[in-house]
Amino acid sequence: MGTEDEAEQVQQPAPIASKFPLSFWEATVASTVLVGFLFGFAAVYLTLPDSDYSFLKLPRTLQDLQLLRDNLENYTSDYTAQVLVGYCVVYIFMQTFMIPGTVFMSLLAGALFGVFKGVALVVFTATAGASSCYFLSKMIGRPLLSSLWPDKLKFFQNQVARRRKSLLNYMLFLRLTPTLPNTFINFASPIVDVPYHIFFLGTVIGLIPAAYVTVRAGLALGELESIGDLYDFNSVATLFLIGVVSVTPTLMSKSES
Repeated sequence: MGTEDEAEQVQQPAPIASKFPLSFWEATVASTVLVGFLFGFAAVYLTLPDSDYSFLKLPRTLQDLQLLRDNLENYTSDYTAQVLVGYCVVYIFMQTFMIPGTVFMSLLAGALFGVFKGVALVVFTATAGASSCYFLSKMIGRPLLSSLWPDKLKFFQNQVARRRKSLLNYMLFLRLTPTLPNTFINFASPIVDVPYHIFFLGTVIGLIPAAYVTVRAGLALGELESIGDLYDFNSVATLFLIGVVSVTPTLMSKSES
């Protein structure tokens, strides 16, 4: 009887709670960061004048973005600080928690602030959001990545280990080409031991070309029919060429050794 009871116990499925990849402490850290962002949203919202803000939502289509642009244009000149802070909080929040749609935010920057200010704003917020994601992942990311993308994580880890001596060039290459998604790079970099100063420089420099392409397109937002119009053959080829140039020193050092 004892043997049968033990066999039944072995065959019982593991409790659902044990499958959750984060410990209580890690979930608490993530929740605390989320609550901090919510307070930031509330602070920005409360400083705006009384009005109908039903248009305020994360854009998911070009139509949503055009509606948001049309309404925010009325506020940007009179409440520039609030719009800027609100924009930064939203962009950094999306980057921190890997929420898709930052391309719409980059288009919005161009539509509201022009090319020069828009590129500076996008690079700043994208770098801040990527850094926030980096440090959050440093605390809680390993179990999530191991659970969600084990193969992709192993590939990235092997590539980083092979290019340790020219890691900045490799990070620039990743930022400039679609080899790996930027959100994955942000979250996985601390797990595969990419030093923060390399991560930071690769992000700041590597995001500028793509930010310029997207922000400039925001100036003619009404002419865009789809997100695919942003990246025509010439734009993609240019970004890829820059990426190849950035990784060339790494390839040459390997061939010489």
